[in-house]
Amino acid sequence: MATKDAYYLPHKANWPIVGSIGLTTLLVGFANYLNGSSIGGTLMVLGAGIVIFMMAGWFGSVIKESVAGLYNQQVDGSFRMGMIWFITSEVFFFAAFFGALFYARIYSVPWLGGEGNFSAGATGDLWQGFQAMWPTNGPGQVGGEFEPMGAWGVPALNTLILLSSGGTVTWAHWGLLANNRGQLIKGLIATVALGFLFVILQGVEYHEAYTEMGLTLGSGIYGSTFFMLTGFHGLHVTIGAIILTVVLLRSIRGHFNPEHHFAFEAAAWYWHFVDVVWLGLFIFVYWL
Repeated sequence: MATKDAYYLPHKANWPIVGSIGLTTLLVGFANYLNGSSIGGTLMVLGAGIVIFMMAGWFGSVIKESVAGLYNQQVDGSFRMGMIWFITSEVFFFAAFFGALFYARIYSVPWLGGEGNFSAGATGDLWQGFQAMWPTNGPGQVGGEFEPMGAWGVPALNTLILLSSGGTVTWAHWGLLANNRGQLIKGLIATVALGFLFVILQGVEYHEAYTEMGLTLGSGIYGSTFFMLTGFHGLHVTIGAIILTVVLLRSIRGHFNPEHHFAFEAAAWYWHFVDVVWLGLFIFVYWL
């Protein structure tokens, strides 16, 4: 057990090797799937199952250790630093994709249109009718004709939903700090519901894009940047909603108090992060 000056270390940790086996199986399965092997899909499912089993077991062990009072302020500080660095890495992850979008819109497309020191002659000779305007699927009409996704339909509704969820998770946090477990649970229920509603509506948006608008991942530079940015964000919302669901179940079981509740704080930090990323997506991918 940790004391004030001693750092808690588990006696053994088998979960990392289980995770390594799962990730390797998933990677090998994906490689086989891309090469047309019939076993690829099976290995991917098996690998994903092992990873999920590892995460449930490892996180479960951490929860049990925390509830048992094995952690001190040093451990709490390490958890906080770990979450800060994790979110920092996520900031740079999305910065790379936003950078690709900005580079294409601000530099590549205008250059192909002949701006700066570049000649439009080569572009015009190779791809007749190309117009250097955004949105575009690029010279040669890669992926065929498509309709760009507008901002004032499902995306605007999803913006309202996600911003509201940021308010409900903050309200839940206030309830926790005030030792009001009813407010905590109600706020988390609302946040989780809004999060999964966002994911469902994004699925509706994707279905409309593929079936009615001709907009796919193969629709040139616009389609690839649109689905990479919104798709990875949707994945993060899904992960965040699952994390908040676990926090909700722990709250119902009586975990957390006003002094010790970093698991809740970590989930809230992550959720506010995906809120901010979505605002950038709504403005620069859908609106402008």
